[in-house]
Amino acid sequence: MFSLQFLKTHEIMPDDDNSPISAQFAKSLFADWRRAPAIVLAVSGGPDSVALMWLAARWRRALSRGPRLLAVTVDHGLRTEAAREARDVKRLARTLDLPHRTMRWTGAKPKSGVPAAARAERYRLLAKAARESGATHILTAHTRDDQAETLLMRLFRGSGIAGLAAMSRETEREGVRLARPFLNVSKSQLVATLEKANVGFADDPTNRDVNFTRPRIRAVMPLLAAEGGDARNLARLASRLSRANAAIEILADGAERYLALRDRQAASSAGLAAAARNFDARAFAAMPEEIRLRLLLRAINRFGHEGPAELGKVEALLSALDRAVSDAGDKRRPRLKQTLAGALVNLIGDRISIAPAPARRRRAD
Repeated sequence: MFSLQFLKTHEIMPDDDNSPISAQFAKSLFADWRRAPAIVLAVSGGPDSVALMWLAARWRRALSRGPRLLAVTVDHGLRTEAAREARDVKRLARTLDLPHRTMRWTGAKPKSGVPAAARAERYRLLAKAARESGATHILTAHTRDDQAETLLMRLFRGSGIAGLAAMSRETEREGVRLARPFLNVSKSQLVATLEKANVGFADDPTNRDVNFTRPRIRAVMPLLAAEGGDARNLARLASRLSRANAAIEILADGAERYLALRDRQAASSAGLAAAARNFDARAFAAMPEEIRLRLLLRAINRFGHEGPAELGKVEALLSALDRAVSDAGDKRRPRLKQTLAGALVNLIGDRISIAPAPARRRRAD
């Protein structure tokens, strides 16, 4: 279900994009997490994350009471320089009176999809460190530039509104809260902050390796900026799409409650985990397409057992479902029976049912 917490907007006005971050601005960036018991700072050693650690340490020192801070560096074992960079972060953390921990990605590495696999492992290890240290939040140093690149990557993949909203300021991942205080801050401002403080940082060459998608997009950003598509405008677009997505989620919540009230079985088991999600087909068909897509996606992801459903496949399923609902055939027989992402979708009579699909049979050798 959609959380009202996502309705909170954060249009913090930054200092000049090329000027160091002031103490007052830094205070506003971290204010939301002042009452957290402990916070993990994700610090790779690059300029963005080093600025996160330096600014967070300065912010914490100015508080009479505040969260414990723990800097964590993840060494993926993909570059020989990574171990040295982790040691450099540890030395800097010591000068800031911050405890530091290095987490390592051990075991075999995939031959393809390395960035995605490394990202998933990084968050798993950061969450592990957070749980072990009693931290409720992990702060990352994603900037406005990263937000713009994420929007473009998802745009090129044909993402829906939720995907184009890009990164949220705060989400839940691996059982802890993942927070991004710098989403409205430029990378150049973080670099200026470190230069003024005479704080060094690492240069990761993979950030310029055009064998990966994000560096390729980064390389064309100056051309887009010349046409008005700079990081500030793209991040503003992501913020507006996030606002629209939040509104649609609330409407989907209301539609889901309405359909549940119409369904006698759902009403009789209100507050209990149901074995299936049931919809009145006619009431469902009367709803806007975007709402129906989201309700179908929610139910499939809830009852499926093969991971999140792809939006394109849910769209195709909805089209088939709409055709089946309008078909005036024998309503006593299933008019649609289809599996997607481990969920079984049935249309029998005037009822749509989504339940876990039977386990696939293994083929004989």
